[in-house]
Amino acid sequence: MIAGQLPLAADLLAACVAVGAGPREAAEEVGRSIGGPVGDRLARTAVEIRLGGEPAEAWGRFGEIPGAGPLARCLHRAGATGAPAAEPIARLAASIRAERAATAVARAQRAGVLITAPVGLCFLPAFLAVGVAPVIIGLAGDLLATGGPGR
Repeated sequence: MIAGQLPLAADLLAACVAVGAGPREAAEEVGRSIGGPVGDRLARTAVEIRLGGEPAEAWGRFGEIPGAGPLARCLHRAGATGAPAAEPIARLAASIRAERAATAVARAQRAGVLITAPVGLCFLPAFLAVGVAPVIIGLAGDLLATGGPGR
């Protein structure tokens, strides 16, 4: 669930920052709007900073979410220096999505390889029953009808 929320959160943060919101304000609004583990942590981070907490520590705790480290560093840098953050955050969202897509493709390819053994085990008895058994039965019938081999 966290991995699915990160690109959405990053896109919404980029949109908020692009229209002039600061990183803290953007985090608070996005956190409230998306909810879930990422949204709750974003909102908690924003409230902590608003109440006087150390931004580096607050963003560092947000960055402990798997995959959120780069986003947290970008938001902290933007808040501390005033550097524009909309474009870097949007790139992070695209990067997270691309990484998730690559992971999904790798898992799908691996599933294709892993499915061959069960499929083979299912087809082998059918092949034996339909392809090999009639030949053996036919040969056995001929051998029994003629009285044995060589006669």
